[in-house]
Amino acid sequence: QVQLVESGGGMVQPGGSLRLSCTASGSTFSRFVMGWFRQAPGKEREFVGLISRAENTYYHDSVKGRFTISRDNGKSTAYLSMNSLKLEDTAVYYCAARNDVSISREAALYDYWGQGTQVTVSS
Repeated sequence: QVQLVESGGGMVQPGGSLRLSCTASGSTFSRFVMGWFRQAPGKEREFVGLISRAENTYYHDSVKGRFTISRDNGKSTAYLSMNSLKLEDTAVYYCAARNDVSISREAALYDYWGQGTQVTVSS
């Protein structure tokens, strides 16, 4: 059974930065496409970005140029670096793993999920 454990959430002022980590256990991390999603209160879960097995990255338009996804297969960890944070970035952020070579922006196509970590952007 694969487990994903997230860390790094918190509260930050607008314009600030945070880095989230997602560490996997129970399987070969390099096999996974790693996705990041977020869910704000009263809203549906939405795609933030992903990193493929080949370390290609894809982002939602709302975070392009501000967020960066990376992975360290040796540490079985994916990262979401967030800069220039805005009030509207406030949400619970989830990492997810997809056990397939093909990428997807659809949450339903991810096999494993972290517990979520709260990111609050507030002045």
